[in-house]
Amino acid sequence: MRLQLRRLRPGDPDHELIWLSVTILSAAAIALWFALHLPWPRCTFRALFGIPCLTCGSTRGALAFLGGDLLSAWRLNPLAMLTFCGIAAFDFYAIAVLVSKAPRLRVARLERTERCVAAILITSAVLLNWVYLLRTN
Repeated sequence: MRLQLRRLRPGDPDHELIWLSVTILSAAAIALWFALHLPWPRCTFRALFGIPCLTCGSTRGALAFLGGDLLSAWRLNPLAMLTFCGIAAFDFYAIAVLVSKAPRLRVARLERTERCVAAILITSAVLLNWVYLLRTN
């Protein structure tokens, strides 16, 4: 894997702006959901099969995370908690480079072996997280 810091070239997607916007719009949609007192989402997978899905506990975990209760967020869904931490870190990075107009971090090359290892690690993390959810719920 080769990482590089570089300025955006004409025609390059501005991933920092795009994904920071997605985060902000998602947060606004969630705030609106709560402001309108809409019902909590129900897990269709759990209702159909009686077992937790891969993301069960993520909504409650997100609320715990935003409230600063990281231990509860971890207990509800460890992989979701790690994802929330990653999103927060990326958002801070995105704000910093957008405000300072600094060069952006980009993956210049990802070898086939590295892609395979990443796929195996991600799949393993998802399955281990699901085993955790099945055992604790």
